Amino acid sequence: MDEITPPPADQNADSPAGGDGTRATGSAPRRRSARRGRRWWKILLVALVAVLATAIGGVALAYPSLAATTCPGCYGLTELQPSLHVEDGLTEAQRERAREVADQAARRVTGFYGTRLSSPDLLVCLTESCYRRIGGGQERGVAVLNRSVMLSPRGLDPVIASHEMSHVELHARLTSAAAVPQWFDEGLAVVVADDPRYLTPRPAPASAPDRCLVAPSGQPLPVTLEEWLRAASADPATYARSACQVSRWLDGHGGRAGLLDLITRLNAGEPFATLVRM
Repeated sequence: MDEITPPPADQNADSPAGGDGTRATGSAPRRRSARRGRRWWKILLVALVAVLATAIGGVALAYPSLAATTCPGCYGLTELQPSLHVEDGLTEAQRERAREVADQAARRVTGFYGTRLSSPDLLVCLTESCYRRIGGGQERGVAVLNRSVMLSPRGLDPVIASHEMSHVELHARLTSAAAVPQWFDEGLAVVVADDPRYLTPRPAPASAPDRCLVAPSGQPLPVTLEEWLRAASADPATYARSACQVSRWLDGHGGRAGLLDLITRLNAGEPFATLVRM
């Protein structure tokens, strides 16, 4: 047994242990043990904070678009109105343009679906340096994790904004288990945005059988995102062919009503391939 030096007599006299001194003589080691315990907790806490900070920093470096949509202000964006964040230092005319684009794009999506279930944050950059800072590339705009939309200086346009917002709206309506091929998702976004680059203006001319600018080639359209990115970068007409397929399908299935029925059946577990035959 370790030797414990007894405390002075006057301390023992007031010992709360009943006068035998046991508690008084054992309190010092226990205090030292408690201090050591607290030190270890502090060390563990500091280590945990360091690990979390490293992880968050790693995400911010590897996926700046994800970090920017989580904290727009951290990337030099200011909230102009709910769900709209713009680059700092814009003129009032530029701010008003951002408001107009956001409002017009929202109206296009709502007008197509009848209602909107999604309300993505729009992150708007008017300089390329801002767009690179938040993780953008050469695209005009992009939907991030089906929750936010980033617009580049080349994408501050209702067509581009509503195209990306269409992706978010569609996936807000689909359950996690339901899926559509990428060509349908992209073609539908072209229809929702009413993009004149890939479809004739609505309504189609009386002399035209449909709104298609480029008829499908008969070859399978890209199903996965990876396939889509590869095909669309090699041939921009991939957008037009996909939009033509979707537009024709909508014309033959009641437009909005047909799409909403398709979403309902997909959510119920029916596979896309058995519902959409081209």
